Amino acid sequence: MKAVVMAGGEGTRLRPMTSSMPKPLLPVANRPIMEHVLRLLKKHGLTETVVTVQFLASLVKNYFGDGEELGMELTYANEEKPLGTAGSVKNAEEALKDDAFLVISGDALTDFDLTELINFHKEKGALVTVCLTRVPNPLEFGITILDESGKVERFLEKPTWGQVFSDTVNTGIYVMEPEVFDYVEADVPVDWSGDVFPQLMKEGKPVYGYVAEGYWEDVGTHESYVKAQADVLEGKVDVDIDGFEISPGVWVAEGAEVHPDAVLRGPLYIGDYAKVEAGAEIREHTVVGSNVVVKSGAFLHKAVVHDNVYVGQQSNLRGCVIGKNTDIMRAARIEDGAVIGDECLIGEESIVQGNVRVYPFKTIEAGAFVNTSVIWESRGQAHLFGARGVSGILNVEITPELAVRLAGAYATTLKKGSTVTTARDHSRGARALKRAVISALQASAIEVRDLENVPLPVARQQTARGSAGGIMIRTTPGVPDSVDIMFFDGRGADLSAAGQRKLDRVFARQEYRRAFPGEIGDLHFPSSVFDSYTGSLLRNVDTTGIAESGLKVVVDASNGSAGLVLPSLLGKLGVDSLTINPGLDESRPTESAETRRSGLVRLGEIVASARAAFGVRFDPVGERLSLVDEKGRIVEDDRALLVMLDLVAAERRSGRVALPVTTTRIAEQVAAYHGTQVAWTTTSPDDLTRVGAEDGTIFGGDGRGGFIVPEFSSVFDGTAAFVRLIGLVARTQLTLSQIDARIPRAHVLRRDLATPWAVKGLVMRRVVEEAGDRSVDTTDGVRVVEADGRWVMVLPDPAEAVTHLWAEGPDDASAQALLDEWSAVVDSAGR
Repeated sequence: MKAVVMAGGEGTRLRPMTSSMPKPLLPVANRPIMEHVLRLLKKHGLTETVVTVQFLASLVKNYFGDGEELGMELTYANEEKPLGTAGSVKNAEEALKDDAFLVISGDALTDFDLTELINFHKEKGALVTVCLTRVPNPLEFGITILDESGKVERFLEKPTWGQVFSDTVNTGIYVMEPEVFDYVEADVPVDWSGDVFPQLMKEGKPVYGYVAEGYWEDVGTHESYVKAQADVLEGKVDVDIDGFEISPGVWVAEGAEVHPDAVLRGPLYIGDYAKVEAGAEIREHTVVGSNVVVKSGAFLHKAVVHDNVYVGQQSNLRGCVIGKNTDIMRAARIEDGAVIGDECLIGEESIVQGNVRVYPFKTIEAGAFVNTSVIWESRGQAHLFGARGVSGILNVEITPELAVRLAGAYATTLKKGSTVTTARDHSRGARALKRAVISALQASAIEVRDLENVPLPVARQQTARGSAGGIMIRTTPGVPDSVDIMFFDGRGADLSAAGQRKLDRVFARQEYRRAFPGEIGDLHFPSSVFDSYTGSLLRNVDTTGIAESGLKVVVDASNGSAGLVLPSLLGKLGVDSLTINPGLDESRPTESAETRRSGLVRLGEIVASARAAFGVRFDPVGERLSLVDEKGRIVEDDRALLVMLDLVAAERRSGRVALPVTTTRIAEQVAAYHGTQVAWTTTSPDDLTRVGAEDGTIFGGDGRGGFIVPEFSSVFDGTAAFVRLIGLVARTQLTLSQIDARIPRAHVLRRDLATPWAVKGLVMRRVVEEAGDRSVDTTDGVRVVEADGRWVMVLPDPAEAVTHLWAEGPDDASAQALLDEWSAVVDSAGR
């Protein structure tokens, strides 16, 4: 006997899950519903099966193919238009006309004994046997009444409670003889229970009903879909679960990686090659699909998560359904009954209320509160550029596909035949993405100079030597699973805001230039890059007095790319140096705040025991510098800025220094004491770079280890700052602790407050209103200056749903009081 699986319905009640996926492919315990149906058919010997398809038919065909993987023979009957339950089977008549056949829905989950159903049909000599089951709520189904012999007396489709006279309903499973096709008109919509069966009964044909025992669930609503998952996990339905039951009710599929410190409370299912981190909690009736990542602190309860989903740290998913390829970012909350479609982005700390529907390809902004369905709004890349270029989680937000599109867009903003310099840090992720970037650039008629693994300042300097621009890929500082794709202009500086907008427009329009075969760009690997860099550095930065000073320094390369430059540089400087952690460590392309701190403590111990003049520690890409004085004490980054400022200003006695407006005003006192001026900039590195490149600028810094040495470069460069520091200390004959001691103590405190995007403008307006007649500086954000000189600065983050606050006072208590006062203003406006 052959079978017919009806897989053509649109499943409109299940949208948005079925907006981009046919209902039979919806996974139950990580297998499509229709696969459970086909396995049931095979179990009962029905291996020759015709599948009727219509809505998104190609997806069904592509998934199941000819059925060989299931040990079945599948053929397909395609409907050009919806033909109803009977019309779609009539469409497959040619394959079914020789013998009795079984009809079953491809989107209902069941474990009925089909062999018993077929035997009943044969015993009764029926033309049609309708498979029935008993349900507690028959309103959504067709009620069927039988006589004592099992013959059908009456059908009633979708009754009201006043019409309910039985709990025996039609499951849509039938055994039929081919003569039934005589009662179905071809190429017109016809239904079995509404059109054909009443006619058969009217003519007295043998239509029987078989009341089956077992499980049956018509997966037609979101509630029934979630219930079906729970029932499979509870063992209420006899289906195969793919995986291993590692403890009662806890199923884990092949290749899944579950940390021992993750909390699992079954029954639950974790799909193949999923990853569950330590501290995540997965509770009962949760199904985690294939290749899903569940980060630490995430909580999932009665959640159905489809394949390739990223569940961020501290996120909370309860009783919801998450479509495939969707990213749930940090601390997002999705409530009971909510459904998120395929390929959505749910931003950090956003809340999606219960029963909300978010359709495919939508973005919920960070901090948003969503209480109505998101259906028509188009997906937009709200903020392509952040503070560090284009940043995101590797292979979640930043994928090779995205890297190719970004590089193609960047190439399109340049002339054909232009040269772009590419570089990376020493991480595997950066290496893989850079290869994708290079291919896209070449395919867009761009010549590529690949520096491979070099410090960030070297990449900038080499870009400035004849390239139209550059791309550097590195691990995000302090975030090992994220990467930054940084774009440079022809000076090696970060793209300006205008340049970013231009790239953003091309990327959004997807209008990428493609080269003809003869225009494909070449790939070059420049030689002597480090010698060129150190030679230029030593020619431009004053190193007089170093060789004669007898200074001894300790240099910590932090197992990063800065160590690639140091050997030739230190030898040419003629300084007595001890280098620690010089080798590259591919497994640690960045470092946490704790690792950095412990590294500085260790550096301090070595400096003190070696009686060195000072110690420096580079960040892994050689962009930033941290200091330890001759006593082994850590010089905090904000103090290191003042120390460097004091040294430079004391030697130059004129010019100006570039500092962001968040810097302590003690910097102004130090500069003025030595006859120099402060040029206040915004917090953007691009703005600091711009002022650093102007004539008359003698120094720049951001208070976070980033220093600009204008005589060599207008960008942050840890190695250049190190060389300049050695020269300054050698010539001044003062120790770092002596310089630090003569600078007044600063009291600047900072706080970050979560602020939804929708109210950021309101927050800033409220701040200006609250400022009243006090002095207001709007260089960047709003800085309010009190009459006694205390100040507070409020700045909305350009890429995250956050507002930053800084406050400075004569002591910590005063600064804290000011910070508390203005935090209350921001909080009240953001509610």
